[in-house]
Amino acid sequence: MRIDTVNHRTRNSGFTLIELMIVVAIIGIIAAIAYPSYRNNVMATHRTNAQADLMRLAQWMERKYLQQNYDYRDDGNAPTLPLARSPESGTKMYDLSLTGVQKNAFTLQAAPAGAQADDKCGTLTLDHTGKKEAKKGGADVPDCW
Repeated sequence: MRIDTVNHRTRNSGFTLIELMIVVAIIGIIAAIAYPSYRNNVMATHRTNAQADLMRLAQWMERKYLQQNYDYRDDGNAPTLPLARSPESGTKMYDLSLTGVQKNAFTLQAAPAGAQADDKCGTLTLDHTGKKEAKKGGADVPDCW
């Protein structure tokens, strides 16, 4: 009997379909958990930028108040804000506006726009006393400032 005639099976290297499906399922589960967390962090970052812009505008209003004989208005009218969106460049995430301007009072507002509209905090406000609020659908949202 010749030794070289014995059949030796060689195993093909590679992945089976089942192994590949298991890997795809694991990646899908990880993505389903990670993406919402990532999205929440991105929204929180945009919200923080809008809060900083509101604070900056409030300081601008206070300087205007002191320079114009203790009046927030320009000749009886609401002043034009130097900044109308947040962030100043790139994709707009918030519309910034001034409401309820009186001689001794004002309220600044940051309304979510575009992809930020789904943010849990909704519209952010800051008034002349430093009061900070967040409302979504008319209801107060805690822990947004």
